Amino acid sequence: MRLSIDVALDYAILGPPSDVLLQIEAAAMLDQRIVSESLTVWSDTPVVAARGEEGIGQRCWIRADGWLKAHYRAEVEVTRAPVDLASLPATPARALDGALIPYLLPSRYCQSDRLEGFVRRRFGGMGGGALATALADWVAESLDYRANTSSGETTAIDTFASRSGVCRDYAHLLVALARAGEIPARCVAAYAPGVDPPDFHAVAELWLDGAWRLVDATRMAPAETIARVCVGRDATDIAFMTVFGIAQFVNQTVRVTAA
Repeated sequence: MRLSIDVALDYAILGPPSDVLLQIEAAAMLDQRIVSESLTVWSDTPVVAARGEEGIGQRCWIRADGWLKAHYRAEVEVTRAPVDLASLPATPARALDGALIPYLLPSRYCQSDRLEGFVRRRFGGMGGGALATALADWVAESLDYRANTSSGETTAIDTFASRSGVCRDYAHLLVALARAGEIPARCVAAYAPGVDPPDFHAVAELWLDGAWRLVDATRMAPAETIARVCVGRDATDIAFMTVFGIAQFVNQTVRVTAA
């Protein structure tokens, strides 16, 4: 599938000039090819590129004075085939590579240690892809997708209690539950068509049978339609924009279509 991506950001910077870390460029990977792309930033200071987490994707440092305006366009060819997650075997924690260990542990927004009892009681005896599928189904069926019911401080535990949220909250809860079930899991910032309302999207990625597998618990985007931007432990690592100062929203549009 080929995706056409068009993103425009317009924010006012309040106070003195501020450094801004931007993550909006689709990542070049084996299962997603960048056909074309352009990033335009209105700034008097040169943009500085920095590697994304796990070497996936690219961040950009921007010096914003008075305002931040950026425009990103891309054509991305996604060549990822569907996978039957439920059929994938479990991998014992002791057999995991050291690089995967951070994705088994609790993080700021994904307090997996507080969900271990729930996973044992509700999904005891399950593991691997069967457990991953059951957890994704539970999140999809237990939560209501509602805008403005969460904030940048909402954690997986908050979402578990409220049973509502947006894509970021779905991803956080699925990641936390998977880690509680001894499945390495990370959050992914992504683009996908069919996201409603149109916006940056957040999904989970679970380590199963020797590879990372994309899972969207909102059920808005099948894995074969998703283009990753970046990955990380939780929203701390995958925010599309981090302002080291104060920014005020003016306008933002994210359009993703299947070409």
